[in-house]
Amino acid sequence: MDRAVGPFALDNGDQEVATMANPTALGTRLSTDSKPEVGTMSVWNIDPKHSMVEVAVRHMMFTTVKGRFTDIRGKITCADESDPSKSSVEAEIGAASIDTGEEQRDEHLKSADFLDVERYPVIRFVSTNVEPRGEDQFRILGNLTIKDHTRVVALDTTFNGRGINPWGQEVAGFTAETSINRKDFGLTWNVALETGGFLVGDKLDVLIEIQASKE
Repeated sequence: MDRAVGPFALDNGDQEVATMANPTALGTRLSTDSKPEVGTMSVWNIDPKHSMVEVAVRHMMFTTVKGRFTDIRGKITCADESDPSKSSVEAEIGAASIDTGEEQRDEHLKSADFLDVERYPVIRFVSTNVEPRGEDQFRILGNLTIKDHTRVVALDTTFNGRGINPWGQEVAGFTAETSINRKDFGLTWNVALETGGFLVGDKLDVLIEIQASKE
């Protein structure tokens, strides 16, 4: 099977696109009749309705709390669709869109103790390099800015597929993962526990699910 990394090539095999909004679309097939031409440039816009960023952190040293940012926007620019290394990513996350399922905790995360969303409403990521790592796998290096702190992070990324949705729009899907130290970004609030250790862990595990549509 000939399949390139990123939204740069299509499967030779058939795949189905399903949608709850349109059950009759279960029979719709992804387009597989063309491959990207060398030198072809394209831009893919991140769809906030079908994308999310999930974070997980240790709580009380022995449990895990998860939350997600639901407001994510940006674009993927492919200077040459046949060469993923010539691609770039720019994304913005609305800091106030954090949702852990508990209102009081969410308000604390939005406060100056953590994200300080009134002063820093946007979390930004701008890629600096894309490194292919095998079939459908690549690493995206870039600058992540939270509050007024910018650090280089690496996103281990998987290309999940590309096709035509039931409304005739070409879309592509990606999953990316990374881990960061929250203290590197000025998120230092904590409480010492009587039994030892701290209330909130330093390591944040990040899972990103992206659907992007071609302009």
